[in-house]
Amino acid sequence: MASSKPIIEFVIPTLNSARVLKHCLQSIRAQTYPKNKIQILIIDGGSTDDTIKIASKYHAKIISNPLKTAEAGKAIGVKNTHGDLIALIDSDNILPSKQWLSTMIKPLQDHPKCLGSEPWSYTYRPKGGIIERYSSLTGVNDPYTLIAGNFDRINYLNKSWTNLPIKIVDFPSYQLAILDPKKLMPTIGANGTIFRKQIFTHFTDNYLFDIDVLSKLTQPIYFAKVKIGIVHTFCESSLNKFIRKQNRRSTDLYTYRHLRSYPLTQNHLRSTIFFTLYVILIIPMFYDSLRGFVKKPDLAWFLHPLLCLITLYCYGIATIKNYFHLLKPINRKQWQQ
Repeated sequence: MASSKPIIEFVIPTLNSARVLKHCLQSIRAQTYPKNKIQILIIDGGSTDDTIKIASKYHAKIISNPLKTAEAGKAIGVKNTHGDLIALIDSDNILPSKQWLSTMIKPLQDHPKCLGSEPWSYTYRPKGGIIERYSSLTGVNDPYTLIAGNFDRINYLNKSWTNLPIKIVDFPSYQLAILDPKKLMPTIGANGTIFRKQIFTHFTDNYLFDIDVLSKLTQPIYFAKVKIGIVHTFCESSLNKFIRKQNRRSTDLYTYRHLRSYPLTQNHLRSTIFFTLYVILIIPMFYDSLRGFVKKPDLAWFLHPLLCLITLYCYGIATIKNYFHLLKPINRKQWQQ
């Protein structure tokens, strides 16, 4: 792979993603990487907007996703790839530079044992939506992971992309992490993650959950965090969309738990108690907002207390409903990105 350019297939799950998909596909087609080495697979859950029309314009291969969820779309996508590398991209991602792809695959070319690479940050755009800016400043889409210490992107409150005790070897353009699949790992696998196809040689599941693929391995995992970002237009400035996504995230946590190999809801009692106290006591949330604002002045920091409160509420309601067997899967028929 070091002597020639590998074929890279982008797997992008969609469901009524017309509003964001164009910018995503434009950024892929603008890459300086050889055009004949890039393929795009759109795994669509039955969009009723212009998603398919836009995907066709950018010469993407379109595959149906009857189960509708992004995780089901990823599973279908990887089973339909034949290239050397698989890039898992969300429809609301934008590659921030024309050299993004070449930069991302460098550690894979340098280290044959490296199974994949992921951007170590979300690209900060001063003119982006306020929730998008919050996400890039904090390095998370879910405030719980920031406070629990299970984040996987660099943020302005911490000096590293992880707070877990992981062995990391630093290189000029990336860091090589050595992960133990038997221990708690960062939730690697979304928003610009590139995997070697070989990981999915025996993959037959109907759902592909981010970190589960790596957690099934038995040997130490070499994985690169590349010193580059990816734009995640996550919710932009819509508080309603953030609430909707947190409700979906917390509900899916329980309703799809039986399909997962990585125990997201196990051994996390301490983190959950810590996050709950962090929110209820109020002062810690505002302290972090002020601390972040001093390091990187942006009013988006002051969304932090509100988004933490929303997150605690969504997870709390989902937990209570699950306990009383009242929790039902999210209906995605009317879902819109």
